[in-house]
Amino acid sequence: MDRIDAMKVFVATVDEGSLAGAGRLLRRSPAAVSRAIAFLEHHVGAELLHRTTRSLKLSEAGQRYAAACRRVLSELEEADVLAGGERAAPRGSLTLTAPVITGEDVLRPVLDAFMNEYPAVTGRLFLLDRTVNLIDEGIDVALRIAHLADSNFVAIRLGEVRRVVAASPGYLAQHPDIREPADLVKHRIIAMTHFGLDSWSFPPARKSKVARAVQFTPRLVVNTVRAAVASAAEGHGVTRVFSYHIGDEIRDGRLQILLAKDEHPPLPAHLLVPQGRLAVPKVRAFVDFAVPRLKRYFDRLTREASRNTGAIRSPRGRVSAE
Repeated sequence: MDRIDAMKVFVATVDEGSLAGAGRLLRRSPAAVSRAIAFLEHHVGAELLHRTTRSLKLSEAGQRYAAACRRVLSELEEADVLAGGERAAPRGSLTLTAPVITGEDVLRPVLDAFMNEYPAVTGRLFLLDRTVNLIDEGIDVALRIAHLADSNFVAIRLGEVRRVVAASPGYLAQHPDIREPADLVKHRIIAMTHFGLDSWSFPPARKSKVARAVQFTPRLVVNTVRAAVASAAEGHGVTRVFSYHIGDEIRDGRLQILLAKDEHPPLPAHLLVPQGRLAVPKVRAFVDFAVPRLKRYFDRLTREASRNTGAIRSPRGRVSAE
């Protein structure tokens, strides 16, 4: 049996989570998939997958071997592209990753539009609120919102996002003013793990070098961004999210950004591509297609958030700009 082909089968099985799923993807029978994996296990002398009647789980050796297989297959694809030169057209499976909300609302529509333009390309979009090892997990392109450590990845800046405190105009009209972070202790807080369950940090006040922390007992704790945003938009309290989480709510006036002068510096948004992957036509074509669209999105988000910043309740109970 061809070892490279067996590696492709193994990686497909890991990605699909089952022999049947890999078989459907590769148009092979589950028995053929099982034989390919058995061939690799015999070749390396170790069990790669723990099989049960309901699931597959990578062994410790399988985790290391899967990462190595991804690197080998990626380098082989790059070698084929270099040999093909300019004649190579975008084709094959393109693998992307992003945070969950950004991937659903921002990156997924761009990928759909890209695949309409390039019918020979198929897409795989992994939405994960954790840092993904692009090389080990076979990722072609990642959307990251964070300060980046020095690395060998190609990073293309798209814009920036803010960490914002927000509430609905209706809530603000019925509760005490929020003019500084300390005022939050008087309010119903909708908390998430991402931003702190019992306290939120803020930069030092003017003429101070000590960061501020506001302690609170949350009225509601949720584990998803959408739940926190929905509860705040319906007037149930104050929450903290990234500005891109509430683009629609800002646009239609359901949420108002507060304490803008007390925000942490914005976080940059980048597309990350492993070194060498830009030589692959499908990756280069996607980057060229996606970057201007994503830059327009983040630029629009910044403008809309700026127009909707700093609302407080006036003494007469109306929402006004600070």
